[in-house]
Amino acid sequence: MSRVLFIVLFFCSFLAACTKSADSGLAAIKAQAAIDDKIISTYLAQHPELKAKRVDATTTDTSGVYYIIKQAGSGNNLFTNSTQVTVADTGRLLTTQQIFTQTNEFHPSYTLSQVILGWQLGIPRGSKGGIIRLIIPSRDAYGPAPQPQLGTQVGLKDGLPGNAILDFDIQLYDIKN
Repeated sequence: MSRVLFIVLFFCSFLAACTKSADSGLAAIKAQAAIDDKIISTYLAQHPELKAKRVDATTTDTSGVYYIIKQAGSGNNLFTNSTQVTVADTGRLLTTQQIFTQTNEFHPSYTLSQVILGWQLGIPRGSKGGIIRLIIPSRDAYGPAPQPQLGTQVGLKDGLPGNAILDFDIQLYDIKN
């Protein structure tokens, strides 16, 4: 009987620890979201000429992605998770405007479902041939995990830091469903 009681108590304490861990993780995510949102709103207030619009994220209520149509495109505006986009892009850290990625003459293609959430939410606001700027909070990019492989080729010594707010200019060369 004491073994059964011990097992039940052990199991209950394990579940309680999991709940505390999940609660503290959720609190950290919400705290970082508030920090990101404040930085982005301050940046946009300092640059009213951008006329940025917030993505209406029907898939998630936590999106903080903003977009600016820099050049209107034409053509295909139908996007799905399997849509393949061919782009040229320049990615910067919003706070320092330091470039961490840039495609010059090489125009990579991506399946929309395989890119960061900020791109999944923002790219469909553009059109083939257009240029869109996306401002992406860390929760819709790489989150708290540093990305040491990103940015080292363009001068970020330690790569992309955790909780980085990203700023992309993306030219949409082609869109295929």
